[in-house]
Amino acid sequence: MPVFQFTSRLLALPPRSRRVLLVLADALLVPLAVWLSFAIRLAQPWPDQLQHCLWILPAALVLSLGVYVYTGQYKGITRYSGSRSLYALALRNALVVVLLAAVEWLAGWPAPPRSSWLLLWILLTGFTGLVRLLLRDLLLAFTVIDRQCRPVLIYGAGAAGAQLAASLRIARSHRVVGFLDDNIDLWGRQLDGARVDAPRRLPELISRYHPSEVLLAIPSLSRSRRRQIVEDVQAFEVTVLQVPSFEEITSGRARIDDMRPIAIEELLGRDAVTPDSELLGATVRGRCVLVSGAGGSIGSELCRQILTLAPRRLILLEQHEPSLYAIDKELCRALASLAATGTGSLPLVQPVLGSVLDVAQLQQLFAGATRRGDPIQVVFHAAAYKHVPMVEVNPVAGLANNVLGTQRLTSVCARYRVEHVLVISTDKAVRPTNVMGASKRLAELVVQAMAQEADATRFALVRFGNVLGSSGSVVPLFREQIAAGGPITLTHPDVVRYFMTIPEAVQLVLQASALASGGDLFLLDMGEPVKIVDLARQMVRLSGHSLRTPGNPTGDIEIRCIGLRPGEKLYEELLIDAESSPTSHPLIYKAIEASFSPQQLWPRLAVLEAALTAQDEQAALALLAELVPEWQQQPTDSETPAEVVRLC
Repeated sequence: MPVFQFTSRLLALPPRSRRVLLVLADALLVPLAVWLSFAIRLAQPWPDQLQHCLWILPAALVLSLGVYVYTGQYKGITRYSGSRSLYALALRNALVVVLLAAVEWLAGWPAPPRSSWLLLWILLTGFTGLVRLLLRDLLLAFTVIDRQCRPVLIYGAGAAGAQLAASLRIARSHRVVGFLDDNIDLWGRQLDGARVDAPRRLPELISRYHPSEVLLAIPSLSRSRRRQIVEDVQAFEVTVLQVPSFEEITSGRARIDDMRPIAIEELLGRDAVTPDSELLGATVRGRCVLVSGAGGSIGSELCRQILTLAPRRLILLEQHEPSLYAIDKELCRALASLAATGTGSLPLVQPVLGSVLDVAQLQQLFAGATRRGDPIQVVFHAAAYKHVPMVEVNPVAGLANNVLGTQRLTSVCARYRVEHVLVISTDKAVRPTNVMGASKRLAELVVQAMAQEADATRFALVRFGNVLGSSGSVVPLFREQIAAGGPITLTHPDVVRYFMTIPEAVQLVLQASALASGGDLFLLDMGEPVKIVDLARQMVRLSGHSLRTPGNPTGDIEIRCIGLRPGEKLYEELLIDAESSPTSHPLIYKAIEASFSPQQLWPRLAVLEAALTAQDEQAALALLAELVPEWQQQPTDSETPAEVVRLC
């Protein structure tokens, strides 16, 4: 009978029948081990001493089977047997030998040579262990030749790769045909029966085995190396999946074989830069901190990181109730985890549903904190309307929130002598071409004017570009469009943006706050620029789809260029006309740009506030153009000519 048929029938047997077969195998192997222990020791096939000790054959059979049954030897699942099962079997066989020696001593029966006891234990363990390992490998070999198992390559022959291969073998879902690893010491060696090769052999292995996927099993891989591996694999139109992070595995949120597509956020940007620990917590540790816009993408990440830096109190100010509820619950869970680890005093988290435009509420909040002896000492102002198209068609609301909200919050901070106030700005404030960018530039002028007259509060600004995964980023939009089957709508094939991950941006913001001396404008090194069309193409490939192009009309997803939106620029900048200078942090720069004095700005802001209160859009925009002369106003007609729509 062929091995395949035998294994198939063996698997088809009910568990009870398979256990009976294993008992029968042991019943044959135990007497064989007893006979060999005499034959090997005495160098005779049927020695006289064995003939005088025939009692040991039935005694060994009865005792061994009794011990195996009593200690649960037959309750194990042979297919998943490992080294621990073998160690347990060795202990059981040692107990069998000890019981046999005790029977011989108590009964006074003829005894075998003393050295035969050790040899008997070795043979018993070897035979019974070998039959289980052979059965295990035979059953697992059946899964390897199962036609439903997809061939895969594993990139990474370390601990994660080995665990992944074992999990896939047991799961009977994939067949590992080879490993790739950057470690030259592993090349040519075997792991779980598959060869470990150098990455340069990737084309040869793909041509030979036609793997359905390449599984990336190096959780700690740097961003740049991960990006290079993905590009190399995608050149052969093979999907790349990766194992979860060690944090996800150790926390129980994922298993080693829970493969997932690589997110575009894990490829863009630079490798992680270790933060300066002295700067990171210097501003917030032990202080009462308020974050406005706490439910937004930047605000919520600020809250997460601040919570780990041991503030005394963290106040979450947010006008969107669902967002406030979500971040409050998340931080409460984080606090519960910290409490479980026995950490010292935990910070208090205070959610506040409100707006930076509500002066009465702001004053009550700051005054109440001061009265209870816990004044607000640090403020991070992240609340803003930042979606360019929305602010472009709702300029009154955008100006009110971004400009007046900043003025009211910062004035309350100055009144209550807050120590540090850091305002989040954007690269769209530089030579803006849209109302949102112009409103943020005017908000910068407000903060700079406030810094000129404040005597106890250090005001500072941090200006940076796009962050990956924020609500205003193209990444979530492209992801939705891919999930819907396309097309991906791109405004222009030459649009270029800088990208930074939200956690990295917030780390730099926190460190910049410690560098502030008053009136500072900090710029963050955003890394290398990215063409948005290349980003879209990469996301299509990462999702496992193919691009539909003139050369590939049967592709899954097409990319359409629909023309620049009103107020959109091809390139973003971080400086207007000033020069940047380095700080003590290599990724944080400082600039000094032209600003208004408080005497010049406050009367004009009063006029702007009156126009906004009256909903006089034309007057408000006219004053905005006067205060931000570099604002390049665009036509308001947002309709896209039909001839602009084309494949990118």
